[in-house]
Amino acid sequence: MMTGKTVIVTGGSSGIGRATAAGIVRLQGRVILACRDRSRAEEAARDIRQQSGVDGALLVVKQLELSSLTSVRTFCRDVIQEEPRLDVLINNAGVYQCPYTRTEDGFEMQFGVNHLGHFLLTHLLLNLLKASAPSRVVVVSSKLYKHGHINFEDLNSEQSYDKAFAYSRSKLANLLFTDELARRLEGSGVSVNALTPGIVRTNLGRHVHVPVLAKPLFDLISWGLFKSPEEGAQTSVYLACSPDVDGVQGKCFADCKPQVLLGKATDQEVASKLWDISEVMVGITM
Repeated sequence: MMTGKTVIVTGGSSGIGRATAAGIVRLQGRVILACRDRSRAEEAARDIRQQSGVDGALLVVKQLELSSLTSVRTFCRDVIQEEPRLDVLINNAGVYQCPYTRTEDGFEMQFGVNHLGHFLLTHLLLNLLKASAPSRVVVVSSKLYKHGHINFEDLNSEQSYDKAFAYSRSKLANLLFTDELARRLEGSGVSVNALTPGIVRTNLGRHVHVPVLAKPLFDLISWGLFKSPEEGAQTSVYLACSPDVDGVQGKCFADCKPQVLLGKATDQEVASKLWDISEVMVGITM
């Protein structure tokens, strides 16, 4: 049970994030839905309350735009002022294979939201997580990290942009971030682990073009092969709540089991360099 615990879920208004929030609320945990679109988040909160029949106070909606470092800072300032504790931070929100766009701070959108926005968010909430220890950070990555590569010469995709590659790179960055953060949190009482949810039927693929004639077939196949958001959220809920992972640090899970990652996802030198560059990009001054 999660009674008395507070959990932040980014991107909690749809898909895996929403299913994760519902799963935690059913365990009596209190969830802060941190979402870009406030009205969609309020609607999701209403639906979750109705379906689970839980106390309405267990769901709080807060505005968070991960493509804006100003928004991330405002969100964290409010949380630190208003919340006496934070037990779990679930970095779930993501942009998937969007056309080339930039965040308000000038970063390529997928790298900016999927990695840098969450990097700053986690950094700013770490003291609250440490004060609430034992606490947890859960990072949602993707098996597509395998196709990614960290090119320090072109992190912002200014020389070339491939939307699929940029997504894979942002998901590889999530795993390298998890690895480096785990090292830095050793002995702090805060654990961090990542997961790959598998292929889930969500609206994340809205930028992926399926020909009109193939759409019925694609939909049929996706129902047969892809996981439901509830199935996709199982590992997120497991990493947020299960006593099985008490003290487990810096691992990546799929279907609630630890995975063996490719070497590029656990390369300490790359992880450390990416961390240092990310600090500069988001304007963290130590």
